[in-house]
Amino acid sequence: MKKVTGIGGIFFKCEDPKAVNEWYKTHLGFDTSDYGTSFEWLQAEDPSKKGLTQWNPFAANTKYFEPSAKDFMINYRVENLEALVEELRKENVTILDAIVSYDYGKFVHILDLEGNKIQLWEPADEPAQ
Repeated sequence: MKKVTGIGGIFFKCEDPKAVNEWYKTHLGFDTSDYGTSFEWLQAEDPSKKGLTQWNPFAANTKYFEPSAKDFMINYRVENLEALVEELRKENVTILDAIVSYDYGKFVHILDLEGNKIQLWEPADEPAQ
């Protein structure tokens, strides 16, 4: 079973997310919103589908990364999240929450061996235009 298919997002803490968004917009050309930015690309295995990689600065006091004490969280794109979670359970990986579904995909959070919170995302990929 193919597990991780790519990086879905980079999330990090900062003192002033609005200022960080503006800095990246001004100096590096990011098309930012209150939620950071999305980088679109075409999937190598199926160029008829586009993918996204999300970049998001979070407030330094966010609780979203807990129980990890780290200032970052990585989102990995995966295939067949339900099967992967079952496999991870058998391997005694800490699963932090239940799988949730949105119109843009399914998500769950796990911890790695050093206590880093990781978000797994099975995207509902869109066709390329």
